[in-house]
Amino acid sequence: MAVAARLVSLLILLALWQLAATLADTRTLPEPSAVAAFVLREIESGGMLFNVGVTLARVAVSFVIAMSLGLVLGVLLGRSKLADRTLDTPLLVVLNTPALVITVLAYVWLGLTETAAIVAVALNKLPNVAVIMREGARSLDPGLEEMARTYRFDRRTWIAHVLVPQLQPFAVAAARSGISLAWKIVLVVELIGRPNGVGFAINYYFQLFDVTAVIGYSLVFMTVMLAIDTLVLQPLDAHVRRWR
Repeated sequence: MAVAARLVSLLILLALWQLAATLADTRTLPEPSAVAAFVLREIESGGMLFNVGVTLARVAVSFVIAMSLGLVLGVLLGRSKLADRTLDTPLLVVLNTPALVITVLAYVWLGLTETAAIVAVALNKLPNVAVIMREGARSLDPGLEEMARTYRFDRRTWIAHVLVPQLQPFAVAAARSGISLAWKIVLVVELIGRPNGVGFAINYYFQLFDVTAVIGYSLVFMTVMLAIDTLVLQPLDAHVRRWR
């Protein structure tokens, strides 16, 4: 039923797109068939697969770095009042700094390199993960904490059977919000300072005023990220919440 509803909504969206393209100038809003033809040509030439692969690699590396550091930082902030008071202001500063500013500064400080691109994306994502995990660490069940003290759990047992199970839903929530944030920032990073990737391709075709190519690359990468969320992150979210 849910799949049927999604298909119907997709068909309605395509119909509206076709109608709008018929009424508008084809240079500013191409028909869905023109975009599909461009995507097929790009796939056959290898350009689409190469650029999507490069961007996915950047998303994956920066996502893993941001999630790893953000998990540790968030738990530290949630469990230690001293750490929270000390690091809260710097965290809020980074959290509210525009992604574009962080990206430009990373390129200025580290050069137009792959390292700068990864650092820029990870820095943009890290505060978001830390804030979500801090709330998770603050909301740990006091009854389970009391049980752990009563049975004198050692640190490893406490982490495995008390901390991790309660933090899993927050970690998955951070991952789902993070993956959607990370790929958007990666496109900006590539648009500004990388010689390949989906962001670079979109910028290249934008300069040629090729709207068909811009929409084609955007749609393909959005489809890939939606597939990751639907096939990986949503089932993982349902799995970690099954005991609630």
